Amino acid sequence: MRGSSDVATTPRMNSDARASRTADRGGLASTLPSVGKVFGPVMILWFVTIGGCGITGIAGHPAILKALSPTYAIGFLAGHFGIAFFALAAVVLAVTGAEALYADMGHFHRRPIMRAWLFLVFPACVLSYLGQGALILADPGNISSPFFLLAPEWGRLPLVLLSTAATVIASQAVITGAFSIAAQAAQLGYLPRLRVTHTSESAFGQIYVPWINWLLMVSVLTLVFAFRSSAALAFAFGMAVTGTITITTLMFFYVAHLKWHTPRWLLIAGATPLLLVDLLFLGANLTKLIHGAWLPLLIGVTAFTVMTTWQRGRAIVTAERQRREGSLREFIEQLRGDTSVVRVPGTAVFLNRGKETTPLAMRDNVEHNHVRHDHVLILSLETEPVPRIPADQRITVDSLDDAVDGIIHIAIRFGYRNAASAPAFRPGVKARAGRAAKARAVP
Repeated sequence: MRGSSDVATTPRMNSDARASRTADRGGLASTLPSVGKVFGPVMILWFVTIGGCGITGIAGHPAILKALSPTYAIGFLAGHFGIAFFALAAVVLAVTGAEALYADMGHFHRRPIMRAWLFLVFPACVLSYLGQGALILADPGNISSPFFLLAPEWGRLPLVLLSTAATVIASQAVITGAFSIAAQAAQLGYLPRLRVTHTSESAFGQIYVPWINWLLMVSVLTLVFAFRSSAALAFAFGMAVTGTITITTLMFFYVAHLKWHTPRWLLIAGATPLLLVDLLFLGANLTKLIHGAWLPLLIGVTAFTVMTTWQRGRAIVTAERQRREGSLREFIEQLRGDTSVVRVPGTAVFLNRGKETTPLAMRDNVEHNHVRHDHVLILSLETEPVPRIPADQRITVDSLDDAVDGIIHIAIRFGYRNAASAPAFRPGVKARAGRAAKARAVP
């Protein structure tokens, strides 16, 4: 290290700071609300349309309303279990997609999603399925395409266009869900740090992850070219959904037992019927393992292996780094009593994760060169879950129990819409260093 403007930082902390930096993409942020204003009405039109078409089918054969009674499904399952069990692999496709609503829970919270499901999506889907069933009962020949045949002939082309738009829009729920999961996994240490762009001034959960976006695109194109048709992917889709539902059920009751301390008898009473249904669907899809159901299992095992391996490796590296760094306050105490360390003029800045451990670059400089700068600033960058932090509230100074030894810790706080750039705060950091020097000069 050289003179007063020298900066000593660890390479890893520099890369981490760059990787975790959140960009303020003004164009993207301003575009998304406009996109949402278009997507919302299109989806409302979609569900109203399929519900209306279903009503026309029900009107032609009202007896289909008996299908609302679960006794028919239970009777079919009990009386023809061999057929019904294998049919469950196809039946589950009728409910797939509902889970995509809840993938956006972090974006819109519980209340709007609950209202959308109960008052729009669920009634529209039920009406559509009942209408299709009524159409087939009236003429078994309609089984070729009951959904589109519900619409009048003049309305089928617009319905095709509307369904295409709804499919594209609905896929966004899965994409944004993947963004959220990837970002949360990175925060928990199960994935490497990813570049995350926050696209909202008010909602912390609305994010864009470029790497995941490109990964999804490549994966989808690969699946389309490999399977060639949606029918070939049906069993893979069913396996993914039933596996997710079963895991979610198990995790819910695990949390209820571990965190909420729900009585065991109540857990058993609630879990038994739910898991019975879930495992029936899961077992039915497992019979299609060689027909495509293997794909989500392979993806799941691969993701699990990567995430657990990264988490374990990160834990080992972190533990070793913390052992080598040691306590910062203990290191400062050793410096005060070490007469072999020469103090040289100038200011050194070390980037570190916090103020608990000693920056390795600082420790190596003292141990190998036996020098330390007159003023040492240990700098940490922290991103808070708020859009912006006013400039006068971003810098926090800690003298580390001694205001006159020239070693201080400075934390710079950023909102997720602020550009996390340490050089931009150089004047403020220099000012704090200057005040530290004056405090040291006072007898």
